[in-house]
Amino acid sequence: METVAERSRDEVAAYLALAQVPGIGASRVRTLLAAFGSARGAIQAPHGAIAALPGFSRAAATAIRAAGIARGAEVIAQLTQLGAVVLLPEDVAFPPLLREIPERPALLFAWGDIALLKRPAVAIVGSRNHTTYGAEAARLLAAGVASAAVVVSGMARGIDAVAHAATLDAGGASVGVLGNGFGVIYPAANRTLYDRMIARGCLVTELPPGERPHAHTFPRRNRLVSGLAAATVVVEAAAGSGALITADAALDQGRAVLAVPGPITSPTSVGCNKLIQQGAKPALCAGDILEELGLGGLTPGPCPGASGERTPPGDLTPLQESLWTALVAESQHIDALSGATNAPTSDVLTALTDLELRGVVRQEPGMRFSLN
Repeated sequence: METVAERSRDEVAAYLALAQVPGIGASRVRTLLAAFGSARGAIQAPHGAIAALPGFSRAAATAIRAAGIARGAEVIAQLTQLGAVVLLPEDVAFPPLLREIPERPALLFAWGDIALLKRPAVAIVGSRNHTTYGAEAARLLAAGVASAAVVVSGMARGIDAVAHAATLDAGGASVGVLGNGFGVIYPAANRTLYDRMIARGCLVTELPPGERPHAHTFPRRNRLVSGLAAATVVVEAAAGSGALITADAALDQGRAVLAVPGPITSPTSVGCNKLIQQGAKPALCAGDILEELGLGGLTPGPCPGASGERTPPGDLTPLQESLWTALVAESQHIDALSGATNAPTSDVLTALTDLELRGVVRQEPGMRFSLN
C-alpha cells in the first residue's frame, strides 16, 4: 500500500487542494480519483467531464478546476514546519477504525505519535461545565484504562481536558481531536495541554493549519472522537450537551456507548442517566470499559468508591506535591495554602495555575482551590 512518503509531492499537494474545495467530501474525492486516476488528473480534467460525473454540478466542476496545487503545497510546507503529517485513507498509518465510519474523513492531519491511532482506544467525553464529581469520575476512569488503552477526547475545557491530563499523568497515551487547525490553540487555557499532547500523545484534525474553530466544526469533530474508539464513555452531559452528539455518532457507527450514572438532581447528569435508561452500559469502573474493548483480562485500575486513597500525578514539583497533599481532604483558601506550604503567595498561585491548566485542581469562588 502506497504511503504519503512514497507519493509524489505534487500528487499530495493536488489531493490536499482537492479536499479543501467546499462541498467535496471523502465520497466525492473517491469518485474523482476513480474517474481521473489521480488528484492531479481530477484538477486538470475538462470542465464538462467533471460536471458529467454523478452528483457533480457545473458549479462544483468550476470550483475543482480552480483548485490550485500551490495551496496544497503551502499546507505541506506548514505541516513540515510544525513536524506534523497528513494521512490519506489509503495510507498504512491511517486509523483503521476511521475507514469504517459513515462520512469518513477525506484526510487526517496528525501531530505527535501517529502509532497511537492504531492502538485499542476508548473515547471519554463530557460537559465543559462539569461538577467535582464528574471530574473525579473522569480522572479515575481515564487513569484506570491508561495502561491498556489510548484515551481519545475532544480537547475542550472541562471533562475532555481532565481525561487527557489524567491519562498522561498516569503514564498513558492520549489522542486529542481538534475542531480547528494546527497552530491555533482553542481554548487558550489548554496551551499547556496542547504541548503535553504533542510531546506524549497525538493531535488530529480534518482542518488545515491555521483554520480557526467555527460552530459547525465541533459536531464534525465529534464523529471523529467516537470514530477513533471502539467505545465511547459519557461522564457528564446536560440535556443538549455536545457529549450526547458524540454518543449518537458512536451509535451510528455501531460502537459501544457507556455512561457514568449521576445524581438525579444534577443537571449535568441528566444526559448520562437518560443514556443508561435507553440501554447504555453504566461505567462504574475502568474494568467496565476494558471489557467493552475486549481487554477485560487486563488490570482495570481502581473503581470509583473502591478506595478512598488518592495518589498525585508523578511529575509534580515539590511545591505542587505539597499543595496536592494539602488539598486532599478539602478545598482551601490561597492564604491557608501559602501557610501550609510555607511558600510565598505568588509562588503558590503560579503552581496552582499550572495544576489548574492540567486539570488537577480547580479554582472556586473566593480564591479557594480544590482537587478535581
